[in-house]
Amino acid sequence: MRHDMIIYPAMDLLEGKVVRLVRGDYEKATVYDTDPMARARRFREAGATWIHVVDLDAAKTGVPVHHELIARIRKETGLLVQLGGGIRNMETLESLLEKGIDRAVLGTAAVRDPKFVEEALCRYRDRILVSIDAREGEVVTDGWTRGSGMEALHLAQKVEAMGAARILYTDTVQDGTLTGPNLCGIRLMLEQTGLEIIASGGIGSLEDVDDVRETGIAGLVIGKALYEGKVDLAACLRNG
Repeated sequence: MRHDMIIYPAMDLLEGKVVRLVRGDYEKATVYDTDPMARARRFREAGATWIHVVDLDAAKTGVPVHHELIARIRKETGLLVQLGGGIRNMETLESLLEKGIDRAVLGTAAVRDPKFVEEALCRYRDRILVSIDAREGEVVTDGWTRGSGMEALHLAQKVEAMGAARILYTDTVQDGTLTGPNLCGIRLMLEQTGLEIIASGGIGSLEDVDDVRETGIAGLVIGKALYEGKVDLAACLRNG
């Protein structure tokens, strides 16, 4: 059993605030903090080394909104930053990487624009994380609002063939519900690909974190459970 799983506390940004959505629904946004920098510092103080940031405004419109703030978080806290949301072309990607973002998350583009994803992987393989959002095994796009008709496992194998080193696998049915992770889906990705898997969705307790850790995956993104006090980040990191 491996114990080197990286914990990524999640920070979703909407209009300058730290929020969480339920299953990607912008109408169901709960504001948890109005000071993202202070929240990032608390994650650092708890022992985190990475932070997973989603620019929800950019995800919705494709227009970067929080990039300067996120670059500041990277610089001032020392946290390594994994950033997703609206990264749909090489210009945006390169701008982010130049600002010091450590890893860019490409989501909808993996389905809509595989040529861009392939080029991004060719140029920046170690700094790219392909995000696969699944609902009952099917890839969903556009903030989880559209089904793609593609199986999540098939997309994972496809991006692996393009040269991807890792994916972020999110079960959108579980996300934000605190009802437990989709361990079967995680194990399937592990068994059927050679990718590093970072999982997201459904974490509601320290036991859930331990269950995911036992699968041997590379990382776990935790969001709502931290903000609701269901999981203590420092304890979670100590257990690893």
